[in-house]
Amino acid sequence: MKYRLMDVLACPYDKTFPLRLIVIKRTEHPERQYTWPRKPFCEEYCSYRDLKIKEHPKPDTLPCEECHRWEIETGVIYCPTCGRWYPIIEEIPRMLPDELRNEKDEVEFLKSIKDDLEKVAPDLAKKILYEGKPFKLKQ
Repeated sequence: MKYRLMDVLACPYDKTFPLRLIVIKRTEHPERQYTWPRKPFCEEYCSYRDLKIKEHPKPDTLPCEECHRWEIETGVIYCPTCGRWYPIIEEIPRMLPDELRNEKDEVEFLKSIKDDLEKVAPDLAKKILYEGKPFKLKQ
């Protein structure tokens, strides 16, 4: 998943925007060249720097060239309003309605990222792991 996708994603349940992106694993692709004619590429929200573009004093100085080179392999997209979380697995964000999600697979995913999540997002780890919707770990 590319960082810039966060510029268009909102929570399917309560329409919260922007959502929080937690990157567990990413891969750099130095061969990727940024060729978009304008900067910034994103219109509302830069998830690479976690900021609203209209609040940045010089949006044309944002590091679009750098952001463009990264692919998020594993991570979590989190809605701070309703507490739902969505996994990013093998570069694909899985933002499905609750009734189409697989509890067994998603609990296994949480177990697999638990330690990394606690390191990279200590402020959100407990909320996602033990209070998140629709699935959570047992304490």
